[in-house]
Amino acid sequence: MAEAGGSMVGVYVTLGRYDVVEIFEAPDDDVAIEILMKLNRYGAEHTETLRAFTREEAEEIVRKL
Repeated sequence: MAEAGGSMVGVYVTLGRYDVVEIFEAPDDDVAIEILMKLNRYGAEHTETLRAFTREEAEEIVRKL
């Protein structure tokens, strides 16, 4: 992950729909996709991607509407 430019924020064992939640940061969406493709290449994991926005990023998007 680090070689692609991303970093692991945390790994959590959870109750409910998901057994494990892994949170990572990437400098941009292209790097995020690269990391996800590498994680999924062997088919051992199922991923669901959620792009998070900071409050400031969301406010900037709304201002442009």
